[in-house]
Amino acid sequence: MALAQTLLTLLRAPLKGMIKAWVETRLIEPDPSDLDIDPGLPTLYVLPHPALSDALLLDVLCKRHGLPPARGSIDLNGIELPTSVALPIRQRRLWQRARALEAPFRQALEHLATHPQADIQLIPISVFWGRAPGKRFGFWRLLAADSWQLAGRLRRALSVLVNGKSVEVHFGAPLRLRDLLDERGPAVANRKSARLLRIHFRRMRTRVLGPDLSHRRTLIEGVAASPEVRRVIGELAPAEKRSPERLQRRALRYGREIASNMTYPVLRFMDGLLRRLWNRLYDGVEVHGLERVKALAGDHTLVYVPCHRSHIDYLLLSYVLYRDGLMPPHIAAGRNLDMPLIGPLLRRGGAFFMRRSFRDKPLYAAVFNEYLHRLLERGHPLEYFIEGGRSRSGRMLAPRPGMLSMTLRSFYRSAGSGNPTRLAFIPVYIGYERIIENASYQREMRGGKKRKETPWALLRVVGQLRQPFGKVAVNVGEPLLLGPYLDAGTPGWRDDIAQAKPAWLSQAVPRVGDELSRRINAAAALNPVNLVALVLLATPHHAIEASLMSRQLALLAALQRHCPGGEHISLPQDEPEQWIDHVVALGMIERRPHPLGGILTATAEQASLLVWYRNNVLHLFALAGLAAFAFRHVPRHDHDTLLARLAPPWPILARELFLEPSNLSQALPKMLDALCAEGLLERRESGWQRAEALEAGEQLHLLGRLMQPSLERGYLLLAILLDQAPGKLGREALAERSQQLAERLALLSGRDAPEFFDRKLFASLIESLETEGWIWEEDGLLRYDERLRRAAQQTGELFDPALRHRLQLVSHG
Repeated sequence: MALAQTLLTLLRAPLKGMIKAWVETRLIEPDPSDLDIDPGLPTLYVLPHPALSDALLLDVLCKRHGLPPARGSIDLNGIELPTSVALPIRQRRLWQRARALEAPFRQALEHLATHPQADIQLIPISVFWGRAPGKRFGFWRLLAADSWQLAGRLRRALSVLVNGKSVEVHFGAPLRLRDLLDERGPAVANRKSARLLRIHFRRMRTRVLGPDLSHRRTLIEGVAASPEVRRVIGELAPAEKRSPERLQRRALRYGREIASNMTYPVLRFMDGLLRRLWNRLYDGVEVHGLERVKALAGDHTLVYVPCHRSHIDYLLLSYVLYRDGLMPPHIAAGRNLDMPLIGPLLRRGGAFFMRRSFRDKPLYAAVFNEYLHRLLERGHPLEYFIEGGRSRSGRMLAPRPGMLSMTLRSFYRSAGSGNPTRLAFIPVYIGYERIIENASYQREMRGGKKRKETPWALLRVVGQLRQPFGKVAVNVGEPLLLGPYLDAGTPGWRDDIAQAKPAWLSQAVPRVGDELSRRINAAAALNPVNLVALVLLATPHHAIEASLMSRQLALLAALQRHCPGGEHISLPQDEPEQWIDHVVALGMIERRPHPLGGILTATAEQASLLVWYRNNVLHLFALAGLAAFAFRHVPRHDHDTLLARLAPPWPILARELFLEPSNLSQALPKMLDALCAEGLLERRESGWQRAEALEAGEQLHLLGRLMQPSLERGYLLLAILLDQAPGKLGREALAERSQQLAERLALLSGRDAPEFFDRKLFASLIESLETEGWIWEEDGLLRYDERLRRAAQQTGELFDPALRHRLQLVSHG
């Protein structure tokens, strides 16, 4: 033993030199300068298990970043303690009995017990040499990366060689050893410290590596043999006149079609590939709010629910999570992406594939539900898009119930099993300055068919890599902890825990979907492109003086500082003039010099593209635009009159744009005061009035035009409905008639915007009116009473007589 220690001491210096020369840390978190280390206290670094490579790397990093040394000892009145220790691991040998393990803090705690003024700070250190999600089988497990299996000396040496360029180091928050000492003495405190540190290290490994993965074949066989799948097979066998064995083989085929096969080499490959892609495609990826995810990742099952704007979304989010030390999720992808070359790569990167419809396929539905449940039950992070498909209009689409329903049923099932899952939904907003699907979205919005995805379509994307695409923002919204959320909104959900399909599920799923949509929108990212789109598209001919554009951009940013449209929104840096230059450089607008001042314009094609970017963030200015529109032709309002006119359309707009519900009587005065602070309105004893300055009036007019299309759609639909007696029109007939007249209005007014007469928007309007109690359905026909007519009359007062007259003429055909 003494010889081994002497040999280790002699080799330590050259080994440390090798570590210093060879190893590169891809991530150190948090930044060492941000650690709250007390320089006046002795520092003791703690590793999760003994590993010379970890200790040597820690020594190198401490010297490099000016931290207290990790090599040496602490002198406690004659007691020498090493500055770096590891928690002991239990090792069973055939010739030895298992020994009771004791944490290495006993002497330090005994010293603190006799010296009341002394203290020692512990800093837990987690080192990951590569990041293989743990698997029970596979050649890679024998070779290199960190997984849930503790490495032997040979495997550790191989890991250092293979993964030396991909090392992550995570510093834990300093822990005061005295805080663990109580009247029960040092022995109890020693056990407590080991328990707390092991919990910390386990949570860190779960956060970085995810839970241990079963082999894919084992998982699929377990899904196909589950009681629920066997029950469905038993019901289908006599109905389809098939043998149970044949249906069992079909279930296995479904499992292989669905299941992912996440592998570490592909994650490493995708990380390198995507890093090059983002650097080539975008000027940068800005991430906000990831600390909220890291606070939950160690002890919650995470379900990421991003908005879906581009095929890039799932690649981007997985890249960001992997880059920042979190386990990439398993991603629900459409079966259309399981194509040659691309499908196998995505599957090994964590994608699992689903068919567009489960209708009339009970066995497939059972297999998919069981697979999803096992992923969630074991704590694997998941990702899916609650909108279903990509948004061609740029708006947040209505949430689809499918995946949400399966997730809630799995959560309910785990609660009934006595092992409830701690599940957290993570809403994510992804904001682009330019997307690669611009052309295809425009074609589809004008009625063109969606083209089938093929590997050859990638060649078209590669051809765009030389074009500028600006920056991307990834904003994490407020997480939704499912258990507490259901406890607050559905108090009796635990009472019928034995039912297969609980009654509360049908109400809870849409409520959770709407809440997640609002939380995604509340984390929106404002950028130069969508801000310029908001201003330019509010002008009649898509042309504006550069000086007015700058003032209006500054106004929009200021309004978000006064009254943020969401809890976690982000604003761009720099000044409006730089934003304009950036959008011109991206080719989204044109600048035309003029002796009296530059003019910014958009061609018909550019204006059509800008609609998509405007719609990304239109919801942030809904209340500001609605308030400004009220002063369009009425110069002054008192509080009560203004509230009466805005109260009917506000909840409809809030539902259409997935806004956080707010009390209009409280939110409106704050917004009006913000408009006063920016010089657009003036406060009087009797209420508010338009500012007299012409520039302020022009800015107020542009702001009000943001909500004009939504208000016109609503007024048009109400005019059609009220023109008929109650019970004369059905839901489909009203939506179709509204779409046709909106298209007519767009043509007559020269508005080239297919999104204005999107039938889905009218269907959503009808649903919102029904939810708010303005209309109801009887025998398939819509009914209303005098309340709707009064509300429509109050809202109509917002429109100037000329505009109201034009809308009424169009509504009568």
